[in-house]
Amino acid sequence: MKYQKVHSIDEIKKLNRPANNINTQHKEKLSKIDKLALWITNRVGSMGFFLIIFCWTISWLGWNTLAPVPMKFDPYPAFVLWLFISNMIQIFLMPLIMIGQNLQSKHSELRAEEDYLINKKAETEIETILMHLENQNELILQILQHLQDTENKTK
Repeated sequence: MKYQKVHSIDEIKKLNRPANNINTQHKEKLSKIDKLALWITNRVGSMGFFLIIFCWTISWLGWNTLAPVPMKFDPYPAFVLWLFISNMIQIFLMPLIMIGQNLQSKHSELRAEEDYLINKKAETEIETILMHLENQNELILQILQHLQDTENKTK
């Protein structure tokens, strides 16, 4: 009879490295400037920030267009400056947001790799359990055959 090698739990643990918390490892490896880029990306890349900028721009342009002349703090040619400043903000924020997205992408790749390793570990453990069950089935069949042979001999 052919027996397949059955791995014990201790052997499985020795074959596979322990799972890591990739989120903690990723955060620990970030430099201060990377953390700043992520902080800016998380804040600027939100609907709250968009709504603040949108409301501020509408208020600024509305007040300087519709308010009485003596109350306008930024009459006609000046609010064009506001549009220029807002464009400059966009120009500076775009690279920062892209840097943050790249860092988040690297984090996602690390998590995916860790998930893959955990899946491989689970696959090895499942295969070991299945081999163990197959061996048990074979042994049970042998015991049944032996019992039948013994019963037939006593008759």
